Amino acid sequence: MVSNPIKKIIVCSLLGSFLIPLLVYSGEFRVTPIRLDFDRATKSGVVTIVNEGSDKLNVQMKAFEWTQDAQGKDQYTETNDLIFFPKIMSLEKGEEKILRAGIRIPATTKEKTYRLFIEEIPEPRKAEGVNVAIAIRFGVPIFVKPIKEEVKGVIEKMELSKGNLNITVKNTGNAHFIIQAINLKGKNAKGEETFSKELSGWYLLAGASRLYSNPVPEETCKAISKLDVEVRTNRFILNGQLDVDQAMCLP
Repeated sequence: MVSNPIKKIIVCSLLGSFLIPLLVYSGEFRVTPIRLDFDRATKSGVVTIVNEGSDKLNVQMKAFEWTQDAQGKDQYTETNDLIFFPKIMSLEKGEEKILRAGIRIPATTKEKTYRLFIEEIPEPRKAEGVNVAIAIRFGVPIFVKPIKEEVKGVIEKMELSKGNLNITVKNTGNAHFIIQAINLKGKNAKGEETFSKELSGWYLLAGASRLYSNPVPEETCKAISKLDVEVRTNRFILNGQLDVDQAMCLP
C-alpha cells in the first residue's frame, strides 16, 4: 500500500531584508492510500491519516471538483458531490485515524474527478521573533469511473519555431491518464543522436489538452534533421516525428 508522507518544514528566514527572524512551522503527517477510485460497485472508501510529528496535529477536510482549463491547468471548485466524515480531526503524536469518503452522484458517460484536501490547522506557537503558521495540505485524488471507460489520447500538435519546440497532448477519451514523461530525441541526417531531453508530466483529465514547451539551442537545433517525440503514460505510449528545417531554429 502506497502512502504519502507530508514532511516538516522549518524556515528561519525568508528574506535577508527582514530584521526580525521569521519562523515557519508545519506538521508532519502520512496519508494512505494516496488516491481513491469509485465506480458503480464501489461508492465509498477510507483514508488513514497518521500523525508522524512530535506535536498534536489538527486537520480539516474540504472537497473540490477537479477540472482542467484550456491550458491543462488544474482548477478546483468546492462541491457537495462527495460525502466525507469527519470534517475536522485531531491526532496526538503517533496516532492514526480513519477518514471515510463516498460519492453522492451516479457514474455517467465521463469520468468525474475530485480532490479531497486534508489541510493542517497550525497550532499557535510562542517563540522569539515573528511566528507565521503555514498550513500544509494534501489533496487525495478521487476518480469516479464512467459507465464504459475509454482511455485514449493523441499528440495533437508538434511544431518547432524560433528554436522552441511545442507539443500539445490531448486526452480524447472519457477517463484520465497520467503523462509520466515526454522523451525528445533529435537526430542528424546520418541518424546520429544529437539532442536528448526528458520532460516531466502530470495527470491529464478527460477532454483536456496540455502544451509542453522546450527550447532547443540554435546550434544544436541546426544539426537536427528529425525530432522524435515519445509521450509515455501509465496506460499507453504516443509517438510523433517532426522533420526539422534550419529556418525553424532561427530566432
